[in-house]
Amino acid sequence: MKLTRAEEEIMQIIWELGRCTVSDIRNYMETEMGMKKPPHSSVSTIVRILDDKKGYLGHKAYGRTYEYFPLISKKEYSKNSLTKLVNDYFDGSMNSLVSFMVKENDLKTSELGELLDQLDEADEDE
Repeated sequence: MKLTRAEEEIMQIIWELGRCTVSDIRNYMETEMGMKKPPHSSVSTIVRILDDKKGYLGHKAYGRTYEYFPLISKKEYSKNSLTKLVNDYFDGSMNSLVSFMVKENDLKTSELGELLDQLDEADEDE
């Protein structure tokens, strides 16, 4: 299920923090991201959506305080997002994505060579 920008931002923080409370998220946004601390209710609403409706988070209750934790890894989310991007914009072809990135100068030919070397190494490790 697709995440909104705000939901994805909260997930990025939770992946960074691991198990955390809404207060931990708000403090992180203020101290680490230099943002004005958002209202508790706003963050709590997003976290509950990620927990109850979208299934990205689990929680453990300690009285009235909830500790949240990711149920999907950042790597798994990244893979799913990239697959969706490739399917939606590049007809399911990774080759088309890489070609596009090279043509748009987002990926230099030397970087492409480095990636190919890494892929070769990964194949040898398997």
